[in-house]
Amino acid sequence: MFDSLSNKLDRALKVLKGQGQISEVNVAETTKEIRRALLDADVNYKTAKSFSDSVKEKAIGQNVLTSVSPSQLFTKITHDELADLMGGAESEVNLKGNPAIILIAGLQGSGKTTFSGKLANFLKSKKNKRPLLVACDVYRPAAIDQLHVVGEQVGVEVYSDKENKNPVDIAKRAIQEAKSKNHDVVIVDTAGRLAVDEEMMKEIEAVKKRIAPSETLFVVDSMTGQDAVNTAKTFNERIDFDGVVLTKLDGDTRGGAALSIRSVVDKPIKFIGTGEKMDAMDVFYPNRMADRILGMGDVVSLVERAQEQYDEEKARKLQKRLAKNQFDFNDFLEQIQQIKKMGSMKDLVGMIPGVGKAIKDTEIDDNAFVPIEAMISSMTEEERSNPGIINGSRRKRIAAGSGTSVQELNKLIKQFSQTSKMMRMMGNKQNMAKMMRNMPKMPGGPR
Repeated sequence: MFDSLSNKLDRALKVLKGQGQISEVNVAETTKEIRRALLDADVNYKTAKSFSDSVKEKAIGQNVLTSVSPSQLFTKITHDELADLMGGAESEVNLKGNPAIILIAGLQGSGKTTFSGKLANFLKSKKNKRPLLVACDVYRPAAIDQLHVVGEQVGVEVYSDKENKNPVDIAKRAIQEAKSKNHDVVIVDTAGRLAVDEEMMKEIEAVKKRIAPSETLFVVDSMTGQDAVNTAKTFNERIDFDGVVLTKLDGDTRGGAALSIRSVVDKPIKFIGTGEKMDAMDVFYPNRMADRILGMGDVVSLVERAQEQYDEEKARKLQKRLAKNQFDFNDFLEQIQQIKKMGSMKDLVGMIPGVGKAIKDTEIDDNAFVPIEAMISSMTEEERSNPGIINGSRRKRIAAGSGTSVQELNKLIKQFSQTSKMMRMMGNKQNMAKMMRNMPKMPGGPR
């Protein structure tokens, strides 16, 4: 996500490195490179020019503190401008009404149906809501079937009527159904339409007028770049939507849509799709996205993802087991599975400040845990609970059963031993205190 733009902005900001002060000459050179980087990322020309002019104006004449280098100050100005360009602050979905009604609109193939399922899952799991999904694509029977499949995946009821070809009528009936079954949110998935199709545009206008949604979201494929922004502008003129959803931001997108859309249509980006899975959707935070574009990581999002998988009761049990030196391969496997639930490994590692740039050309395989899980699964319950009994003959059997080698198993057992030792030390307050006392003696430690 934004890899190309991040690299080009990084090169642009290096112009100021080693400079003793911010001057009109070096700022002009840097902002020129920034504007070029934005245009290469398919950002709207007027938006790119306005952005670079604003950065230049704020940078010239700035007094640089002795503790801050010119490049650091300029990076801070660029970061703040990027965040403002994308909206400044996050914008929450409006859930007023009983039930709250959310209308989903967008182009054909933009990912509306998948997003509808993701949104239902988000509202159910994180907002404690009881959503109802509504299939209003009367032109593609497969779309109705797809929504039922998506609803089943996230455990949310779906209302549909394949015999009815009137989307307004279907939506109205679904709202009545929601009221009778105590659903507090209705998510209406509509047919994909082209902005040039007048009849279809009139239809979505009619649906919105009749059901009076509390929130209308326009779903757009970020891979289409500047075309996405132009389409959003046309749709906004017709249905005056409340917010934008950018899908496929995990793909090879240049980022132009995310950076341009707010300034062109003056509507906030509310959600972003980051993968195919039903939990691969995030609330859009402009500040955090600016951090990631400039290679500063995104620790807040990383912590939030960890907290989502954090089970307090399991953590207490694990702490007791660590205290008794009972950490085993069952616990090790459970920790791996929790990490996997947090998302793509490269995405997670990229959230750590300073690491994103270091791994930009490195492939991190999300299947890296598969052989580890296979080896642990090939162990008997006794071997998992008591790793010390895994001798040579047992290692041969486990390796053969998991399709791996004895060398790979030996490496896993060594990693397990090191992890176990580290976790015991972290869980032991006396050991932690001892480590802190010894810190000055460690190479590289404080003197």
